Amino acid sequence: MAEATHVPKASLYHYHSSVWSSVPILALEEKGYGPDEVDLKEVDLAKGENFMPSYLRLNPQGTVPTLVVPLEKTLSPEIESRYKAIQDSKAIVEFLDKSRSVQSRTHTTSSAPAPSLTPATIGFSTLSNQIIELLHSPSADPNALFYMNARSEEELRPLAEKLLPFLRGKRDTLAKLLQDSESGAVHASEKTKAFWQVKKLAVDKFIQVFEEAGKSTSELSDEARQRREEFLQSARTAWGGLREVLTTLHKEIIGPYTLGDQLSIADLHLAAWLTHIAFLVGANADEDGNTVIGRIEAHVGDGFNLPKDFSVAEARRRAGLAASNVDSTERQSKLAAFWDAIKERASWKKVYANGLH
Repeated sequence: MAEATHVPKASLYHYHSSVWSSVPILALEEKGYGPDEVDLKEVDLAKGENFMPSYLRLNPQGTVPTLVVPLEKTLSPEIESRYKAIQDSKAIVEFLDKSRSVQSRTHTTSSAPAPSLTPATIGFSTLSNQIIELLHSPSADPNALFYMNARSEEELRPLAEKLLPFLRGKRDTLAKLLQDSESGAVHASEKTKAFWQVKKLAVDKFIQVFEEAGKSTSELSDEARQRREEFLQSARTAWGGLREVLTTLHKEIIGPYTLGDQLSIADLHLAAWLTHIAFLVGANADEDGNTVIGRIEAHVGDGFNLPKDFSVAEARRRAGLAASNVDSTERQSKLAAFWDAIKERASWKKVYANGLH
């Protein structure tokens, strides 16, 4: 019997509730990677582990996800493996898509299908890239919406209770790193120290607002009142900007998936992004697309509604879902159709088995 080929493992550094970490994990499932091919290594953002020097050597921006992969020319067992780090969810998914396919020379232990997620035409590639760029743009930033999911004093109090432990953990780690770097206990460059300082200032800014969330406006100092109003105004602006993002997505995607009836790379980004927005507005995994998108529309407010101009029966047919009990005249928005399609996929069910995030 031939000796088994040695396959150095890749490592995906992620955080369980990170929006963009979910994208490559969805890709791993959709591409059929074997469980012994990629190690999932959690970086606890609540403890500031992404700011530790060991992680910054892999990803100087201190973000997740990061995929560390063996270079192809060192796959031979007699050569010491060398690695490279891919530090962006878009690049990671493209790498995972190309690294396991019929044409790929990469060894794999999995016999599962490896469908191509790359668009087949230039036109579809252009549309896919446009959608991905929109989802990763400042106006669509899901992490900003996470921190600023309060547009009134009434909404600010529960948000502060939820986020303060998370933010204090990050602040304490950054403060300790800065202290240890000054004492010499931790060796860090001036660039790294400046990075820690900038991150700590950003965290402190949120903490200052959240720690006084229980006070009425009249109880606040002038400075604290100004901080609160600036926060609330930024939150209103962020959620108001989501209206245009949702409208653009509805216009651009073909339905039920972004490029029609075939899953593509853009769908993985949209799935993680839309699921996070759904989580922020209090939706549940068992709710249908009309309910979830309705919750999002209501949260955006000011009478915002997406056009319901997409056939439910057609959407279900394209997604390979049963449509026997659907009225032929029933319509829904394309994002509602996307939700109904994506939530039935095994990859989505696995990633969000413990709830939306």
